[in-house]
Amino acid sequence: MASRSGFSSRIGFVAAAAGSAVGLGNIWKFPYETGENGGAAFLLIYLACTILIGFPVMVGEIALGRQAQANPYGAYTKVGDKNWGLIGLLGILAAVMILSFYNVVAGWAFGYFVQITFGDLLVQEDFSAYFGNYVANIQDNLIYSLVFMAITAVIVVRGIQGGIEAASKLLMPLLYVILFGLIGYALTLENAGEGVAFYLIPDFRKLNYGTVYSAMGQAFFSLSLGLGALITYGSYISKKENVVSAAAIVTLADVSVAFLAGLLIFPLVFSQGQTPSTGPGLVFVALPGIFQGIGGIGGKLIGGGFFLLLAVAALTSTISLLEVPVSYFVDERKWPRKRTVWVMAGAIFLLGIPSMLSLGASDFFTNFVYYEGTDKSFFDLIDDVFNNIGLPLGGFLLTLFIAFRWKTHNMSKELELGFPGYLNSLAGKYINFVIVTVCPFVLGTIFLLTVLQKFFGVLEFG
Repeated sequence: MASRSGFSSRIGFVAAAAGSAVGLGNIWKFPYETGENGGAAFLLIYLACTILIGFPVMVGEIALGRQAQANPYGAYTKVGDKNWGLIGLLGILAAVMILSFYNVVAGWAFGYFVQITFGDLLVQEDFSAYFGNYVANIQDNLIYSLVFMAITAVIVVRGIQGGIEAASKLLMPLLYVILFGLIGYALTLENAGEGVAFYLIPDFRKLNYGTVYSAMGQAFFSLSLGLGALITYGSYISKKENVVSAAAIVTLADVSVAFLAGLLIFPLVFSQGQTPSTGPGLVFVALPGIFQGIGGIGGKLIGGGFFLLLAVAALTSTISLLEVPVSYFVDERKWPRKRTVWVMAGAIFLLGIPSMLSLGASDFFTNFVYYEGTDKSFFDLIDDVFNNIGLPLGGFLLTLFIAFRWKTHNMSKELELGFPGYLNSLAGKYINFVIVTVCPFVLGTIFLLTVLQKFFGVLEFG
């Protein structure tokens, strides 16, 4: 077998894997989920689920990639067989479809950065109406999303070390610098302490089954598990690396960005007397009003900095999502990397056009299907099928594969290569137990509950 190119160092892999995990889920979705679910109580459950359940799945996913030295389809096929390879194909399809709409949202973030920094966004009177008009403007969406996809492709086409690793080493520290800078400012604002209290002092009276369910789902979504991105990145690391400690660092990086995003956003929200339970519009509707309230050059700098942060976080994830199908065609079809990257980037961009059209630009795509008791857009359908349902399904199937086909003793042999004594260590005992007993049950439950709730209206949490 020809030598497979890979990351040049441990820090390169950790930066790239952390970048894959860190994204819109941390800075856009996590704060509004926290706001809708009562603040600190949700935060505690999210942290517990991420560390206790998400971390073992991450270890298994990376270990499978390194064992097989292949893309998701190749990994499941080599370690299992062609039937198991269907799980890998499902993950590749999910990565493609998620990137198709993820790139649209990334384009919104990039566009807001441009419009706040160099345009007139902060002089608007109605930010809800502005956002509605903005996402329905197909011309702007096409331009910003195309630019964002092109930036992603330029990085991926340069390969693992020269592209993904180099970009991740730059983008991840930049993300933290922007976050800490914005937090430093936010904490000086009047009433910021109320936001901190809402975020850090739990009120367990607000806990219910819906909060726990949402926290489990957000933990898994936040780590980008179940679609093969970490199998792909795992295939590029040395057999000498300690996968367990690397996965622990990646998990902590992911959790820290989500935590810091909340520490930034809730002081901003409370400083302007806004409600924290604004929902998905929290970032694109509520925050611009807050930046407007800051006023002057300060509002432009803080607002532009925030949406630059959001765009950087999105870019670290779009890189990993694009690499998933690219690795498949390079490994399995022997396509040259450069051609594969541009073909896949172009195809995925085109797949994203219906999502762009489904937020008001086209009535057909805006009211594309009916479920959950209302009309749903094409964007909603793709998000629900491939993200909200596809990710826990992929994770569930991964844990079944480890439990019944690969077996934990074989996974342990792979992990022993960089972690002598893994099997008899406390970490080894915990990971092996959780990944074959707790994780299949939890992920299977999330998958079933989501299907029942989304498409059959069986469950309503309150």
